[in-house]
Amino acid sequence: MDRSNKEIKPGCCFPVRLDRSMRRSFKFSRSSSSDKLIKGSPKTGDTPKLRSGAPVKSPGLVACFGELLIDFVPTVSGVSLAEAPGFKKAPGGAPANVAVGIARLGGSSAFIGKVGQDEFGYMLSNILKENNVDNSGMRFDSHARTALAFVTLRADGEREFMFFRNPSADMLLTEAELDKDLIRKSCIFHYGSISLIEEPCRSTHLAALKVAKEAGCILSYDPNLRLPLWPSAEAARQGIMSIWDQADVIKISEEEITFLTGGDDAYDDNVVFKKLYHPNLKLLLVTEGPEGCRYYTKEFHGRVHGVKVQAVDTTGAGDAFVGGLLNSLATDPDLYKDEKKLQEALLFANGCGAITVTEKGAIPALPTKEAVFKILAAATA
Repeated sequence: MDRSNKEIKPGCCFPVRLDRSMRRSFKFSRSSSSDKLIKGSPKTGDTPKLRSGAPVKSPGLVACFGELLIDFVPTVSGVSLAEAPGFKKAPGGAPANVAVGIARLGGSSAFIGKVGQDEFGYMLSNILKENNVDNSGMRFDSHARTALAFVTLRADGEREFMFFRNPSADMLLTEAELDKDLIRKSCIFHYGSISLIEEPCRSTHLAALKVAKEAGCILSYDPNLRLPLWPSAEAARQGIMSIWDQADVIKISEEEITFLTGGDDAYDDNVVFKKLYHPNLKLLLVTEGPEGCRYYTKEFHGRVHGVKVQAVDTTGAGDAFVGGLLNSLATDPDLYKDEKKLQEALLFANGCGAITVTEKGAIPALPTKEAVFKILAAATA
């Protein structure tokens, strides 16, 4: 797939080009599930169990494991952190973004992780609850603060990060604090790679993976590379790949392909199949920002184009995409076996990502199902 002669324009368009079959097949039906009343999170002890003692599976539940933090986004784009006149406070953290994204679409989600026993930690816990995310798997640390990230926005909406977490509470989650029953009753277990950087969170992450696999959960992995957080580039590469062959679904970006393969062409399908597609993988997705995404399964592979919008802040776009896909996968676990259904689900996920870049911050910008239907209807009109 040669793109050497293709001009990439900064800034912002998510073009969509759908053939007639996709226009006919994509149904813009509304679901009442997104109108659910916001309720308090259930307590861990209230988890229903079978006579064997195993928790009952909760239909469609997606458990998201990892970090939850505060993003500080400059009020003015295209300036350095030092030059920014002010910052907008926004909740963030990739796994938490995915959890909220699913819930805002009308799905069922839970978050498992740790924050500081401080005002930011309480605020984040309340935001999850207000967005109908089960926060019973959250823990609070009285000795470490909630993580902070300052996000520099370039003029084209792309961003750079500066983290404050040395250590932050999310790094200190222990296996003893892990809500294993919440994982067992989930149908999908979603996670990233940041929780693999430091102990004790790394061991807790591996324990959670073991529980999820034994419980028959679909394992969803978004490496979400944040190189400044790792001791070195090689440590990041090894850490990310250390759990690669356990996942059923993996979502990566073009830049992450280049990084993980040591500089290979991110647009070469042979590179993806030979170096990144492992035997047990059900679905590998490559997001391409404005261009949409590519998909790879054992039986077929292809591309779904994006949706045209004006980008303001790309923070959270990939998480919105993942939330859109997992929301579909939670209701149809065999989605990846039918190429037409998969294309429809990925078009929906692209719509989720496109809407998210039109507003600053991740969680505040995540869309409802109705908003996605609206933008897709306009794109296919």
